[in-house]
Amino acid sequence: MNDNLHQLRCFGCGARISGAEAQPDFRCAVCGDLFEVEYPGWSQRQGHDRPNPGALKWLWRERRCSAETLDHSGVWRFRELLPILESFGNAVTLQEGNTPLYPLTRAAKALGIDQLYAKHQGMNPTGSFKDTGMTAAMSVAKERGFEWVACASTGNTSAAMAAYAARAGLRSLVLIPEGKIAWGKLSQAMDYGSVTCQLKADFDGCLTLLTQIVKEAPIYLLNSVNPYRLEGQKTPAFEIAEAFDWNVPDHLIVPGGNLGNSSALGKGFRELKELGLVARMPRISVVQAAGANPLVRSMAENHGASLEPVEAHTRATAIRIGNPASWRKAARIIQDTGGWCLDVTETEIAIAKAELGAEGLGCEPASAVTLAGLKKLRAEGSVASGESVVLVLTGHTLKDADYTIDFHRGTLLSDEEKAGHEKEIDSLRRNAQVVEATPAAVLAALKGSA
Repeated sequence: MNDNLHQLRCFGCGARISGAEAQPDFRCAVCGDLFEVEYPGWSQRQGHDRPNPGALKWLWRERRCSAETLDHSGVWRFRELLPILESFGNAVTLQEGNTPLYPLTRAAKALGIDQLYAKHQGMNPTGSFKDTGMTAAMSVAKERGFEWVACASTGNTSAAMAAYAARAGLRSLVLIPEGKIAWGKLSQAMDYGSVTCQLKADFDGCLTLLTQIVKEAPIYLLNSVNPYRLEGQKTPAFEIAEAFDWNVPDHLIVPGGNLGNSSALGKGFRELKELGLVARMPRISVVQAAGANPLVRSMAENHGASLEPVEAHTRATAIRIGNPASWRKAARIIQDTGGWCLDVTETEIAIAKAELGAEGLGCEPASAVTLAGLKKLRAEGSVASGESVVLVLTGHTLKDADYTIDFHRGTLLSDEEKAGHEKEIDSLRRNAQVVEATPAAVLAALKGSA
């Protein structure tokens, strides 16, 4: 590998700059689009000078048994594919990544699919996929001497940033929409010591304000517009390929919020293919909530050529984003891999979340759009029974405990939303019962649940 050689390429006009030349808001000075990290040294190497795929696979597997702290990270274990630091001694890690790939036996049987799995990114240190990106971007911030970092957030980004900033010894600022964040996520940012400001704005308004702030003060922006965030977030693609013995699933289904995650995973699989580590890429599909579906509309109306922001409304707070920053990248990945972009209703999300809970896994509401979307794709014949499917679950079930409690109490959905789904919902509800403290009363409750 050509260590520590990377540059930033504008996704819009193709302009190339060094990492140090990036503007504080990570927008291209020529066309205003976002950047992505590229490694020109990889394409320059030919024949025997190319990295040996077999040697890399062996090295990454051996690191799982290593006593070195950096090797315990599912991001930095693959550091040959992340030469973004001058010294890996500057890496800030909480031993993120290496998350489980669970078989979904009940859902697979119900859908008639032979191989269905969940890549549960909620099993990261702060409970979401954001940790894999934050370790990479925070390491760059530390190496470049920043004292303050900041993000706008619907919850998970703020939790991850606050934790990694504390670990790095940096100060952090969080801007969140007032009253539009799950309290479990907000509590994390506060616990890890962030200066937390609730604004009378939605997520997009928070991000707009923050981009103005970082232009006026030496604060490092850590939203997914930061291309180093996506470098860390590509590594679950490596883990999935490794779990499939360096094959890939037929389908990968990802929740769609700010759309950086689908972009990053697509980049990860593409790089594996270019380096000869896998033979092909999976179809990558993105699922949004019906009330926050700007990419779905864009793909339907103009095949992703332009995007009209929407006013986002969904109880799945992690994807309540109406003007996603990485939409062009996500649209390209969907098109390049032959995937789909679809949306699901609040009722479909709630049912899918309860079904995942019944598997013994659980996830935050935004993650459940993947199963809800798969059910639609399966019904229309887009996914065949003999194909393998991986659902990306982005957050832990405890991220939004109120949502889960409200579903099982029967207070989450309106009567209108429940209409036509009453039996299905009732079969999934498990409300806590108040019973007398006697064996007879408890046994009667058991009999009633049969």
